[in-house]
Amino acid sequence: MNIKSLLLGSAAALAAVSGAQAADAIVAAEPEPMEYVRVCDAFGTGYFYIPGTETCLKISGYVRFTVDFGDEVNSYNAGDWDAWTRGRVEFQTKSDTELGTLTGLIAIHGEASRDDSGSSDFDNFYFDEVYFSLGGLKVGSYYNWWDKGINGETDSLGFNTRKTAVSYSYTGEAFSAGIQLDEISRAIGVEGDGQGLGVEGIVSAKFGAASIDLLGSYDIEAEEGAVRLLASAAVGPGTLQGAAIWSSGEGKGDSVQDYWNASEWALAASYAFKATDKLTITPGFQYWINSSAGAGNFEGDDYWRAGVAVGYNITTGLSTLVSVQYTDEHDLVDDAWSGFVRLQRTF
Repeated sequence: MNIKSLLLGSAAALAAVSGAQAADAIVAAEPEPMEYVRVCDAFGTGYFYIPGTETCLKISGYVRFTVDFGDEVNSYNAGDWDAWTRGRVEFQTKSDTELGTLTGLIAIHGEASRDDSGSSDFDNFYFDEVYFSLGGLKVGSYYNWWDKGINGETDSLGFNTRKTAVSYSYTGEAFSAGIQLDEISRAIGVEGDGQGLGVEGIVSAKFGAASIDLLGSYDIEAEEGAVRLLASAAVGPGTLQGAAIWSSGEGKGDSVQDYWNASEWALAASYAFKATDKLTITPGFQYWINSSAGAGNFEGDDYWRAGVAVGYNITTGLSTLVSVQYTDEHDLVDDAWSGFVRLQRTF
């Protein structure tokens, strides 16, 4: 009886071990680990790591609906209003290197049903900015320092501000400076003769709630230059800004100066009044002294423009802006009212 029980017990033990070994032999393949998108907070909000790299990417842009109004603002049919839509998408990458932060930006810009003279075609689609930068070095096609204006919609402090250029900038806590070499393209027989070069230099400083920019540029082919001073300060419940421009001349022969040829002098000011957290009211004024007479000299009339812009943040990512401007009569140009109503979804 004892021998029989021992034999039965041994057989049961062997069967259990064999079953365990057979079960262990079947191993299910484990799924490959998934790489989820990681947030990159090294360069501010909105960036995430491109999977498999240490490069951070940010996608942003806006959708804008605008109705322009004014005397013959629609150059296509000499109409007094024009409704159009713009879309913009920016792809910006950043990564740390041993030489500093490496940045790349591609901004795609498109307009639909825009009929005013500000567009070369009725429906535009183009790269608005394309550049890369490493540390203080910047190379590509982008908006130069003349594109910076003051608050509001009244001022006009530069033109032809998007250029293909190479620049180097130094940025400190309270002081920054930069120098830039611009390509200036002129159509043969219209404005000079082919390609030219221009040089820009800027110095900026901050003093608490106030800041100042001093910008100087020289168009080598036109042999003329311009200087602009721009100042900003927090005053009361808003921001007071002002600007002054001096130009040495319109240009030489058919080579019109590319930085500022509208007048010998220009003065501008605006005050962005923060009425509430959502509402900002910005009156502005600009005065042109010795305006361009179209003959290579500044012998035209003085004139001025005044207006107001009202901006309201409807909700997060959605805002509206209304602008009304009046321009004084000058050099056979009638006085005119103009403006726009805009809705913009930013993301």
